[in-house]
Amino acid sequence: MKGFLKKTLAVCLIGLGLGILLVLLLPTAGWLFIIGVTVVSVGLIWLAC
Repeated sequence: MKGFLKKTLAVCLIGLGLGILLVLLLPTAGWLFIIGVTVVSVGLIWLAC
């Protein structure tokens, strides 16, 4: 159960990060782009664990 919750949270983080990237790719907000990349990276690392 704990592993399932962990994977669900990781997928949510990846989804959130991709959403941030897609929305903020339109304007040129560099720091928000970096936040999106960071969230996706954290999600992928979490999923890999």
